[in-house]
Amino acid sequence: MSKIDLVKAVTELEEDLVIAGVNEQAAAGVPAIEILAQLQAGMEGVGKLYEAGDYYLSELIMSAEVFANAAALLGSALADSGESKTIGTVILGTVKDDIHDIGKNIVSTILSCNGFKVVDVGVDAPIETFVEAVKTHKPDVVGMFCLLTTAFDVMKETVAAVKATGIKTTVLVGGGPVDENVATWCSADGYCKNAYDAVEMSKKASGAVA
Repeated sequence: MSKIDLVKAVTELEEDLVIAGVNEQAAAGVPAIEILAQLQAGMEGVGKLYEAGDYYLSELIMSAEVFANAAALLGSALADSGESKTIGTVILGTVKDDIHDIGKNIVSTILSCNGFKVVDVGVDAPIETFVEAVKTHKPDVVGMFCLLTTAFDVMKETVAAVKATGIKTTVLVGGGPVDENVATWCSADGYCKNAYDAVEMSKKASGAVA
């Protein structure tokens, strides 16, 4: 039995303890997928603290790094175990004329730790890039980001182009200046205030929760 409470260590952002706990359990023969489940539970704890206002953006960024570093230790073991089951596919990207990526990267990591396959089309992504990704991957969700109000027009055009493919997908938008009004104006299906909104809305879109 592990001497380190991995869930608690992740929630409290104790990276050294998290790494030690992962290594300890792996050495003891605990299946990689069980270790990953503990990391995910810890991230859920971070999410609750963030929603409650006890954690801020800096802690959210740190939690994503802690999770990513710990999960990296399990990479080959997870692949060997054949645990590739995902609850849905999400395409993420920052729209053309905007190169901000911190929010996108946080959402990408947190969606990944909640069981989603994430296809990241990057920053300053042209409309055609989103459209091609949708046609190729037929995702449950397309998430678009921007931090510049000057990118609102291209975000609206990108939403329209994705919907014009005729492929059934839920389009979510987010980013600093984005709000419900912008989402409505863009004809998006939803607005995500933070990464945990993105997780909950993506779960609903993929049918993982009612």
